[in-house]
Order: sequence, then structure tokens, then C-alpha cells
Amino acid sequence: MIRKVCLSVAVSVSSFAFSQNNIREKLSSYFDSLNVHHKVMGSFAFADNHQTSFIKVVGFSDVEKQQKANMNTQYRIGSISKTFTAVLIMKAVEDKKLTLNTKLSQFFPEIENADKITIENLLQHRTGIHNLTDEAEYMQYNTQPKTEKDLVGIIKKYKSDFNPGVQFEYSNSNYNLLGFILEKVYKKSYAELIKDKIARPLKLTLTEVGGKIDSGKNQAKSYNFVNGKYQASSETDMSIPIGAGNIISTPSELLKFIVGLETVKIINSESLKQMKNFSDNYGYGLVKIPFNQYSGFGHNGGIDEFRSFLYYFPELKVAVSSVTNQSDYDNNQIAINMLKVASGQDFQIPNFKSFAVSETELQQYVGIYSTPKIPVKFNIFVKDKTLMAQATGQSAFPLEATSKNSFKFDMAGIVVNFDPSKKQFAIIQGGVETIFTKE
Repeated sequence: MIRKVCLSVAVSVSSFAFSQNNIREKLSSYFDSLNVHHKVMGSFAFADNHQTSFIKVVGFSDVEKQQKANMNTQYRIGSISKTFTAVLIMKAVEDKKLTLNTKLSQFFPEIENADKITIENLLQHRTGIHNLTDEAEYMQYNTQPKTEKDLVGIIKKYKSDFNPGVQFEYSNSNYNLLGFILEKVYKKSYAELIKDKIARPLKLTLTEVGGKIDSGKNQAKSYNFVNGKYQASSETDMSIPIGAGNIISTPSELLKFIVGLETVKIINSESLKQMKNFSDNYGYGLVKIPFNQYSGFGHNGGIDEFRSFLYYFPELKVAVSSVTNQSDYDNNQIAINMLKVASGQDFQIPNFKSFAVSETELQQYVGIYSTPKIPVKFNIFVKDKTLMAQATGQSAFPLEATSKNSFKFDMAGIVVNFDPSKKQFAIIQGGVETIFTKE
């Protein structure tokens, strides 16, 4: 499933100076530690001064075959594909195939409000077109091939969420439609356009539209790590996320792509400037990213169990990229640590030592907790000798003990501290602490 963009990078500058080599060795050890503790498998890279200067790969591309990943292993990059699609649209504008004011009705008049929706609205997620991946039925057909007619039929049956242009709402459907529009104006497949207009000019040999995963061709499968075992994820059929998430690549090639974009090797400077026309922190296939006092741009992605990010900071001339094919860790924290090291700062390697708490002791935390601050309740319960937490309307997640009363959920960067005497717990995420009390 293609995931929504949701990120926030904010860090403080470390006052302790390390040599670049020492910090990079530490970053390499950090990824080894994440892998050993089954927190991530994947590939990581960063560039400074437009040159790739760090690459690290951990884990397997195919667990069943015990096939280790390497720097040329291809991963599904999910919604980073949207940046590629936006670049192709700007190329089409340069080629006078369409304009940013061209109406959707020229291509798909059957979509609600098509006569009011512009190409720019589609690029900026300001259309009101409902996100097809938000619906439960998506998981019933996402592994099956779909034609343009099939997907447009699915998109058009949902009622518009709002009038075009009035607000931002992330929708994969917008970029599905942009992918089909590109095929119409160029009379070429989306795959051919990626190859001809991006991969070939930038000499990218491992960046292309994906198909069924073939580990024999050094393509990674994705996994969950459950009860001490890796479980292979189902595979989205790549006909479905066309334009929105169907590209495969490597972090080092993604760095070449974003550096090539910044140095106007694909589109001209005016087109790039337009792509950075941020509204609600979203431009044309680009998200605005904060880091210290700096502002960068890029995108993140998720499809099946693949998670990815690609960020570039013009003032620092630093770019970072990651694609994981198994993750039980906060990708945002990985991005922060990589940005720190790429800009010469130190970071802390987390302690992954587990702490044993008996099932009897865990029972004291069980109950429904609420707070007057937000309309969300937490159900804390024990399942398979593991403490679980479930917020209203969300999936349950496991809490890993770090001490008798403290727990964590690394994938979302959550820390939970219980105080049994007060029948309360404090949940900390992103530096924000909220107190919940047992009902």
C-alpha cells in the first residue's frame, strides 16, 4: 500500500566535534546494530557536495534464499515515484505538450469536477479527488493487474472530498491520473518515459518501472519481522501505482536523481523553481523538509513493507536516501541521524537491550486510558505475553520493555512511561509528552 507523506525532521546541533571518518564509522555501526536487532533491513546512502560519500547495506534481499542485499539491489521506492512523475510533467510543459492550467477534463471528463481541476491541482494534491488507497477494498485488488480503464473506473466512483483548489489532501489517485496523462501526451508508456527522459540522461542503470519482484535479478522482497521470524509481504501489482509509486531504484541512484534535478540536468531552472512552489508544505511532487535552521525538499514513500526517503538540502549541498525492505524502527530518526552525520555532527546510537517483565507484572498496566486534552483513548492489554497498546480507530502495536515501568515502540519513535501508583502513563513522541489516566 502506498503510504501518506508524514514527516518532521527537527534536531539540535551537537557541540561535540568528531572527525568525519569516526562519525561515518559510527553510522555504519548504527545500521549494523539496527539489523542485528531486527529493526531494519535495507540500503542507505548520502552525498555531500553532490558526490555520494556514504553507502551502507544491511540484511537480505531474499530471506528464503538467504540472499544478502548489496549496493546494486533494487528496492521498490513507493511515493518517491511522485517526484519522478512531477519532473516528467514539467518536461511535458517545457515540450509544450500541456500547461499547468490544462484541465483534467481534456483527458478524463468522467472524473467529478474534471472541468475545474488543473494539472497544477493534481501535482499539489489540491483536487478533492478521493484517495483510492484509503478504501478497504484496495487491499482486495492491489495484488491483481489493472488497466487504465479499471483504475479510472475505481477513481471516478468515489465522491469528491472537497472543491478543487481549496485545500491540500494527499491522494495517490492524483498521481495515477498524471501517469496516464503523460502516456497520452507523449504516446509512450510511463516506463519508456522514465527511461528516456530521466534514467538515460542521468546514466541511471538501476532506476526503472518495476514489475513482479525477481530476487534472481537482485531485486528485494519486503518483510515483516514477527515472533522471531521474517514473513514475506504480499506484492502490489505494479500496474496499480503507476505515476504514484511504481518505480524501483537504489539509494545511491536516487541521490544522483535529486542532485541531477537540483543542478538542472533534467528540467530547466524555471521548471525547478515552479516545482518548489510549496503550498501546505507540498510543491510539485516535493515535500518541504526542515532540519535545524535549514530547509530542504524531497519525498518519502511506502509500498508493501518497503519504506523510503530522499531529501536534499541546497544550503548544505547534502542529500540523504534510504530504502528498507523490513522496518520496525522510526524512519524519521534514521533520516535525522543521517543528516547529522552528512553535515558533520555526532548522534546517539540507541540501546536495544531488552528488559524482562513478567506477564503478572504487565497485568497492572491493563485498562482503558484517556486524557481531556485529546479525543483519543488507549486500550492497554496483554497478548502472547506482550504488552500491547491500541489508540481509538488505529491498529494495536507492541510495547517493548526498557525498564520495569518504561516501554517503547521504535517504529513510530514512541516511549511510554507508566506510573502504577497514579494509574497513569506518559506517552512521548516527537518530543511531545501527553499524560493518560486509567478510567
